[in-house]
Amino acid sequence: MATLKDVAKETGLTVSTVSRVLNNRGYISADARERVYEAMKRLNYQPNELARSLSKQTTNTIGVIVPHIDHPYFARLLSSLETAAYKSGYKLLLFNSGERDEKEDRYLEMCKGSRVAGIILCSGRVETQCFEGLGVPLVTVERFLESGTAAVECDNRQGGRLAAKHLLERGCRKVVYLGGENEENMLADDRALGFMEVCLREGLEFLDPGREKDAGLYASLDYHSYIEKILEAHPEIDGIFASSDVIAAQVIQICGKKGIRIPEQVKVVGFDDCGLASMTTPSITTIRQPVDEMAQLAVEMLIRANRNELVPSRTTLPVTLIRRETT
Repeated sequence: MATLKDVAKETGLTVSTVSRVLNNRGYISADARERVYEAMKRLNYQPNELARSLSKQTTNTIGVIVPHIDHPYFARLLSSLETAAYKSGYKLLLFNSGERDEKEDRYLEMCKGSRVAGIILCSGRVETQCFEGLGVPLVTVERFLESGTAAVECDNRQGGRLAAKHLLERGCRKVVYLGGENEENMLADDRALGFMEVCLREGLEFLDPGREKDAGLYASLDYHSYIEKILEAHPEIDGIFASSDVIAAQVIQICGKKGIRIPEQVKVVGFDDCGLASMTTPSITTIRQPVDEMAQLAVEMLIRANRNELVPSRTTLPVTLIRRETT
């Protein structure tokens, strides 16, 4: 059975350097890291994860809690997080909460028991007090917690502004924001604020259907009845800003069923720019979140905080308008 010394001999590096690679400590060049991993593969060397976790109190594992693993946005985010973690010598321990408080509480306890290096939280339902005494860095994505280590978010309000300006430029005069958020206050709510800000300033008629309080919509990701009700109540609508591409895709379905032509009669702007946006017919004009960059930052900040380095408490990245066929 291969040992640490065998790996060091194979790579031409010192034992201490190989150890730093395995424990992800200190500066390691990309070349040295790759040589160690290649040598481990050739020698079939398996590091003792249990012994390493006991010696340094944590593992090279990052706990990630998401509310919907099957949501296109979170699927994309998870892929980006995994890529960023792997490049830094970490792996993910994934928890799919389904927006259930009791599951998220339990998952936090499992993260503690698994000696994770830190937690990336992508859910809005966990109560703040659950993080007391966590003992590891907590990085949030699209949620800000005073008790968190760091938060990474996109400029949601600017996204709303961009959507309103684009619909105005495309000739829309009576518009609506379709949110369907859950019951918790989230950073995504700023999309509506930015949208209304431009509508009021530019004299664009804004139809407010009222904030949807049915948490079941967000949990099921089925907005069809919600969308249909609003379109039937307001047939004069000629522009729609959907708070996600999932909602925008369902707008396309409902309009198709009702014989409403997009973009001739109604123009639609989504949010996220997940893979779904370019797969619908017509394809969705949307506000792109820089998901890859957000994931990279979240992982970097967690690792830095785990090394007791200072990290910014809040980082906001810009969004961009992606023009496609719905406008």
